[in-house]
Amino acid sequence: MNELSAVIQAVCISERKGEQKHPVERVHLRPAHGIDGDAHAGNWHRQVSMLGQESVDKLRGRISLSLFPGAFAENILTKGLLLYDLPVGTRLRVGTALCEITQIGKECHEDCAIRRQAGDCVMPREGIFLIVLEEGDAGAGDRVTIEARREAKDDVCRMRNP
Repeated sequence: MNELSAVIQAVCISERKGEQKHPVERVHLRPAHGIDGDAHAGNWHRQVSMLGQESVDKLRGRISLSLFPGAFAENILTKGLLLYDLPVGTRLRVGTALCEITQIGKECHEDCAIRRQAGDCVMPREGIFLIVLEEGDAGAGDRVTIEARREAKDDVCRMRNP
């Protein structure tokens, strides 16, 4: 794998907000919506959430919980890219869909299931959020490739949470 791509480890959805996501075989991504069947889909700036296995592995070494795909409410779990190092505005080919990074990290609500159980959650620091620009499908084993990398700027929407 080269430094400009990753492999999708899992794609996950939840039918209702407030629930952990669960793996599915494939997802369909639509512009101005996100992932079909996911409770967090909608016409907003966080249509799709993505987290790297590298981030999960950092936390796995510090806790005794079993961390399964979707545990951090991520739609797409990848391996091979440090996602949180990519600047907002970077365009990614996710399977056959084209997406754009809109946010890095997020404010974690206090009743987050992982935070309650483990005392920490990596999504606020290392998860990324995307909008869908071109329709497509994605599943485990598909690639995520950088299509256009924006230079980092001060106007980046990057959350800084402990």
